[in-house]
Formats: sequence, structure tokens, C-alpha cells
Amino acid sequence: MLEQQTTGYSPKPARTYLYVGNLSPAVTESEIRVAFGIFGEVISVSVMSDAYIGSRQPRAYAYVEMALKSQGEAAVHGMDGKLLGTRAVSVVEALPLSPNKGLACHHSKYRKR
Repeated sequence: MLEQQTTGYSPKPARTYLYVGNLSPAVTESEIRVAFGIFGEVISVSVMSDAYIGSRQPRAYAYVEMALKSQGEAAVHGMDGKLLGTRAVSVVEALPLSPNKGLACHHSKYRKR
């Protein structure tokens, strides 16, 4: 009988990516990090800016990466519809941010070929 060798193997915990919509332009990355940190470890916060037209103004949404799926689920239930700054935010689970920023989603009909 063969024994499976598992030395050195440790699966990565499933991270969760959240979309946070209806953000006030005045809300900072650190405020988002603190608000979501109540639910677990925040790996990253990406507040979207309007780089396309060159204004670099903050947009009304951000992405938050949580360390564990359970923490992300808790954040969705705890933050969706709650005030962050002066606005009630909408929070849903999102797909991971693509490392290929110039490429569209593979489901998109506008993807680069």
C-alpha cells in the first residue's frame, strides 16, 4: 500500500474579494480597512480612481480582499446597507482582481484576442 506524502503541503486558505459600492468620495482606504477589519483580516483595499480620463478622482467603489471566505461572508452580511462615511454602502462578493489589468474578463465579448 502506498502512503501519500504530505510533508510541506499546506493549502492556501480561500480568500474572498468584495465589491463595495456607493462610496462617498471622502472615504479613505484606511477608513475602509478599519470598517472591514472588524470582520477579519483585510489583505488589501483598492479604491478605484478615474485614471482613464486622467482626473485621478476617487470613484464611488472599491474592492476589499479578506483573508478567509468566512470573514468575507461576515463582512457582506455586516456591512451591506450600513453607513460608511455619509452613504449606505452596498457590499457583495466579487471575482478576484485580474493581474492583467489591460485585458477584459474572459467572458467579455470585448476581450482582446
